[in-house]
Amino acid sequence: MKSYVKVYGPPLLKAIKALEKIAVTMPEVCIWDIHMAASSSFKNQSFSNDEVRTFFNDVGEVPTKRCSTIISKSGQSIGEQDFFFEWFKDPTKDELNNLIEKIDEALTPLGCKYTLITK
Repeated sequence: MKSYVKVYGPPLLKAIKALEKIAVTMPEVCIWDIHMAASSSFKNQSFSNDEVRTFFNDVGEVPTKRCSTIISKSGQSIGEQDFFFEWFKDPTKDELNNLIEKIDEALTPLGCKYTLITK
């Protein structure tokens, strides 16, 4: 199951980085976003722990165990969305509410609006 995020309004890159920072702290998800899709490091979806750490360098430390689980392996297609959180198991209502709270907290100071669709 994936929770897709569409961000509205600038600054889009800062919003994506804020969402990546959320994901680093959530071991129950992996992610994919437009920033990763544009990065040559992730084109073939084969990357080392060092490449993952370098990519996430500006959002925080990624523990070694998390390096192999933070990037989605389900494909690079995110359609018209900007970001997705892919859940390792179907999320509970509380987990979804927690994600919404984290996204609100991260994007409100940036002035961004967003939609979240989980399917």
